[in-house]
Amino acid sequence: MHIGLVGLGKMGGNMRERLRRAGIEVTGFDMNPDLRDVDSLEALAAALPAPRIVWIMVPHGRPTTDTVAALAERLSPGDLVIEGGNSRFTDDTVNAATLAARGIDYLDCGVSGGVWGLENGYGLMVGGDAAAVERAMPVFDALRPEGPREEGFVHAGAVGAGHYAKMVHNGIEYGLMQAYAEGYELLAAKDIVTDVHGCFQAWTRGTVVRSWLLDLLVKALDGDQDLAAIKGYVNDSGEGRWTVEEAIANAVPMPVISAALFARFASRQEDSPAMKAVAALRNQFGGHAITTAGPTSGAGEVRHPQHP
Repeated sequence: MHIGLVGLGKMGGNMRERLRRAGIEVTGFDMNPDLRDVDSLEALAAALPAPRIVWIMVPHGRPTTDTVAALAERLSPGDLVIEGGNSRFTDDTVNAATLAARGIDYLDCGVSGGVWGLENGYGLMVGGDAAAVERAMPVFDALRPEGPREEGFVHAGAVGAGHYAKMVHNGIEYGLMQAYAEGYELLAAKDIVTDVHGCFQAWTRGTVVRSWLLDLLVKALDGDQDLAAIKGYVNDSGEGRWTVEEAIANAVPMPVISAALFARFASRQEDSPAMKAVAALRNQFGGHAITTAGPTSGAGEVRHPQHP
């Protein structure tokens, strides 16, 4: 089997290598000339046997939709495009329609595994027509983890279902990471606990909270129990927001994932305007002390109100 791969960054590059190890020939294109096998999408299309399979791994949004549109101009009826980035599921309907107008099939595939996927395999969640899924199954089998197919791969449903499943997966991930993080902070705050790293390590076997995320936290704490080298600033890549938006649209209560998302927003504030207002209100109604603003966020002196 021979496929094309557009986007050879951290994920795409590792996926190319894993596919090649499985005996699948891959021709890759990337904007970075040091990474690519061919110099253009035209050359990519020409290198592939018909009917072609092309997998896209570029940033979601405009880069993805532009790539789909460009491929629509260069591929032929009967070809198949698999979109494996972190696109919003609503974009899949647009992408599928763009390609369908040219007689080209489309699958969306949520991919989980990060930088570890090369060795461990990738969790795959696919949306689209069953015949197209079956056609691409050798590719999916090469990328997924070893073991039963159903433990690393799912045909989740129609177009958009794969990215929808990946969106929910990442929302759950937000909540899990936040729970571990809050537990870490509480352990670190208690003076009688002297081995925070050891506590987390002790949970990695035989406990109900063991997981790969826990293993990764133990790895992060190894040698830096205070995480002194890391600033507590956390971005979000979109899926958490989309998950919360979908919870609202479908009237599904999601307090844990919502709180985890908002905690990331809070991490980016040097000095929270909302908490300034809370401090001011406590001072106004209860005469509670406030901390005046200093040269660094919240680092001023404690000032008590003047009573008559």
